[in-house]
Amino acid sequence: MKKRVLITNLIPEAAYQKLSRRFQVTWNKHQLTEAQLVLKIKSFDAVLTTLADPVTARVLNSAPHLKCVANFAVGFNNIDLVTAKSRGIWVTNTPDVLTEATADLAWALILACARRVPEGEKFVRTTGFKGWGALFLLGQDLFGKTLGVYGFGRIGKAVAWRGRGWNMPVLYHQRHQESSVVEKRYNAKYVSFKTLLNQSDILSINSPLTPETRHRFTYQEFKQMKPNSIFINASRGLIHKEADLVKALKTKVIASAGLDVYEFEPMINKDLLKLSNCTLLPHLGSATLETRNKMALLAAENIELVLLGCRPKTPVLSK
Repeated sequence: MKKRVLITNLIPEAAYQKLSRRFQVTWNKHQLTEAQLVLKIKSFDAVLTTLADPVTARVLNSAPHLKCVANFAVGFNNIDLVTAKSRGIWVTNTPDVLTEATADLAWALILACARRVPEGEKFVRTTGFKGWGALFLLGQDLFGKTLGVYGFGRIGKAVAWRGRGWNMPVLYHQRHQESSVVEKRYNAKYVSFKTLLNQSDILSINSPLTPETRHRFTYQEFKQMKPNSIFINASRGLIHKEADLVKALKTKVIASAGLDVYEFEPMINKDLLKLSNCTLLPHLGSATLETRNKMALLAAENIELVLLGCRPKTPVLSK
């Protein structure tokens, strides 16, 4: 009998096409609640999930045959890793393939904030363009400014690499310092967290969500940043406190912010929605045709390898 695979949500068809060659695949194309997942997952050997799926202990324990949870994301904070480990279930993610797309998106936010692109676009559509003005919607230069990166992993490095085009010195902070070779390549300098806050003109958040990084950016941290600084988060919404960011933007403690992720996603703080100095996107970090197809294929490959008795390509958690 063929092994059974559940795809929990609407993702690129490439995953279904790959998996259905070897396995019996059920493709659910709408968001499931935890209760619905508990009922749905019971008879499956593997499940391909998204960040929106609450893969809790209750969900995992309802599937006695489950051997693999393949997350269609680089993150995996939606999965109860403790329970998965205790059950001997492989957990995988999709790193590397979304690095460049996510770095591009971070830079889209940087440019949008610095040059007030959303405000200008909205003005043209609602008020109408009435001619050039010397003092109208003045933004900030980017060339030569200091780029701060919180979390200097694959995506953080890709964000820093793009800063070369603006001749940007890079400051970074994470748990460990990179080698001098890496620092030279990215024109980067390891600094304390306080220095990162004090000296960055643009601060890009590219860290995973961990107990250490959860709510790392509160009003206290924003107060230590430059008043003309730009805060960018295209990583995880729970790394900043949204109400504190609203306060910092309203009181001009920082100049602007660009967000692709939110603390209580998909809910967004209502006050944040009213601020003109904040650019908001609906979690588009990896949203390119090429990248999403690569993510789908990698998640499918991980499932295929596990169900064939092999080690998956990108494990987060193994037996």
